[in-house]
Amino acid sequence: MLGETKKAFILGAGLGTRLRPMTERLPKPLVPVGNKPLITYAFDHLNADLGISEFLINTHHCPEAYGKAFPQDRYRDSRLSFRHEPTLLDTAGGIDNIRDWLPANDSFVVYNGDILTDMPLRDAREQHEASGNVVTLLLRSTGDELRVGFDPETGQVVDLRGALRPDWPHRFQFTGIYFVSPAFLKFIQPGKIESVVLPFLEAIQAGESVGGIVVDEGHWSDLGDRESYLDAQKVLAGDFPGYGSAAMAERISPNAEVSDSAVIDEVSSVGAGAKIGEGATIRESVIWSGAAVDAGAVLNRVVVRDGELASGVLEKCDL
Repeated sequence: MLGETKKAFILGAGLGTRLRPMTERLPKPLVPVGNKPLITYAFDHLNADLGISEFLINTHHCPEAYGKAFPQDRYRDSRLSFRHEPTLLDTAGGIDNIRDWLPANDSFVVYNGDILTDMPLRDAREQHEASGNVVTLLLRSTGDELRVGFDPETGQVVDLRGALRPDWPHRFQFTGIYFVSPAFLKFIQPGKIESVVLPFLEAIQAGESVGGIVVDEGHWSDLGDRESYLDAQKVLAGDFPGYGSAAMAERISPNAEVSDSAVIDEVSSVGAGAKIGEGATIRESVIWSGAAVDAGAVLNRVVVRDGELASGVLEKCDL
């Protein structure tokens, strides 16, 4: 039986191409959601549910932005480490690149840095640590990409992406969260750039136990495009417990300059140092720190980045 999971590897090296221009000057995990970097929801989630306070984040695009966001390599009471990838290594290569940081005898958790979720994790951790699985994937029974073949009776993953058993009838959404035992590392080839899906498949073919657990409780979304990014503001303003609600308590930063005549709906957010002019109307929009909205402007589902000025009537666009 493995020891308790104490470390988390957060995937932060992606390019975020579907979120451009938002990701031109920032890695996707650092885009502001509810007036704090998206990746901090991962930190808070793992800390609140699992007590994890030691994180490693891989970087590639705009790595200096992580240093500006976390200048002391700390987030609240958590210790952060960063591992830069000058060449993108993909998910398996990313794990290979941090072997020296990984625990020798305990499992660790891998968590995509561009998701927003409050799904419960404790049962999944306990199941993984007691099961003998080399990997345990967290799954959802609904979603846009039902690509994981899973056998609910045995708790085993039998296929991914139709590579092994394309006719398998039970398909689930992979959440981007998974627990990994040290024994899985033998399936990751040193120095090879590849997706972790390939070692998953190799482990299954080798007769190893690749498990899954379906967790449909709570919210889960992948903030891969602008619509899901903007919709996240609604999620945080609604029934999103704990750290999410606390973040939205300051959806309009006290350090923003907001005209008394401006109208801002309950799901929009305004960052520190932003300036909102007289008579401006802002609906379902995100005004980043250091951005500005002109007097009389009307914004509907608009993202205004730092250093940009929004004027006139704007609908579903990014500045």
